[in-house]
Amino acid sequence: MFKDIIGAFKVKELRHKIFLTIIILLLYRLGAYLPVPGIPIQEIQNKISEQMSSATGLTLLNLFSGGALSRVSVFALGIMPYITAQIIMQMLQAVIPSLDALSKEGESGQRKITQYTRYFTLGLALLNAVGYLFLFKSSAYNVSFSDQIPSVAMGCIVVFTMLVGAMIIMWFGEIITQKGVGNGMSLIIFCNIMAGIPTSITSALSSPSTPGWVAALTVCAVAIIVPVIIFVERGQRRIPIQFAKRVVGRRIMGGQATYLPIKVNTAGVIPIIFASALLYFPAQVSVFFPDATWLTTFSNAVSSGWLNWILTVLLIVAYAYFYTSLVFNPEDTADQLRKQGGFIPGVRPGEATVVYIKHVINRITLPGALFVAVVAVVPSIIFNFTNNSLLQAFGGTSILIMVGVALDTLTQVQSQLKTHDYSSLFVK
Repeated sequence: MFKDIIGAFKVKELRHKIFLTIIILLLYRLGAYLPVPGIPIQEIQNKISEQMSSATGLTLLNLFSGGALSRVSVFALGIMPYITAQIIMQMLQAVIPSLDALSKEGESGQRKITQYTRYFTLGLALLNAVGYLFLFKSSAYNVSFSDQIPSVAMGCIVVFTMLVGAMIIMWFGEIITQKGVGNGMSLIIFCNIMAGIPTSITSALSSPSTPGWVAALTVCAVAIIVPVIIFVERGQRRIPIQFAKRVVGRRIMGGQATYLPIKVNTAGVIPIIFASALLYFPAQVSVFFPDATWLTTFSNAVSSGWLNWILTVLLIVAYAYFYTSLVFNPEDTADQLRKQGGFIPGVRPGEATVVYIKHVINRITLPGALFVAVVAVVPSIIFNFTNNSLLQAFGGTSILIMVGVALDTLTQVQSQLKTHDYSSLFVK
């Protein structure tokens, strides 16, 4: 791993991509500390801190925003509107045939899908910004804005600032994906989670209410869980593939044996991000109606506790199957094998191959999805009984996202290094 990282900095093109990614992430963290103009920062920060002690939904939204929500910064909305918009578009593609056909039109179709996603992001960010404005003006916060600017104009400034911040975050994510290293959306979430870990560790270890053995047990659990996650993330089911011999001109092609790799966790961290976004959506809606006690109670119930644990497991398993079906189509795979003269030993080409691949995918997706669900839920259950803030920072969701994003980014770096090595052979 360290050899690949050192080698990446030796390649000029890859080095520029890494520096671009680092600069954008630093700019993002800078924006997370820039306050929205016109708001009494210290007053509202104290009130938000008080509310977060009882409102679990707000706490989790603040975690995914990297603390920007508690600071009422320009980037207070975080990356969640963009993630929610992408999830909506993926689900719409599965139910609307025209969108599914558009996604298969190549680069032009993907550009249109991306444009629709941006429109969804703009609408969701506007709703969230207006919701936070209502929250700040509610009886729970009762924030008084600047007297020098009319209330309506001040509200427009706050909403517009947060909306622009969400659009900048979306732009940052797309720039990293297109011109940097790794997936921009995932790296921004990774950066947000990492930003809160040092503070959580310090507060947990210095708190007299946290026993030393609990902190030591948490660290040991993380040290054990991370290698297990890496092992499962790298796990594959390799279906043997045999290519028939063909005579092309005077040459004999094919005849070699290879395999079709199917990852144990094909969906990666997407199911847990989807489950988190869906379960935290009621918390986002509840900010529109701060005086609706039932809505706040419901948002807190689905954000923590036994209901959250059950829903998290069900959503992760369901979306793992859904996302795997999107990225791995057995019909297309079987058709490509048939066109290239490949076949699975002991399985007839055509429909039998499709059925076999579907059977393998269904069998291997379930344990991978259950593993992700268990790692996501178990630390939350332990935190519910121990109330250890270190477990909240090192929760299963955080660990899975951090490890998954780190592995995906490293895989991209390795693939680009191999591409550079092959291209250098042709240059010589």
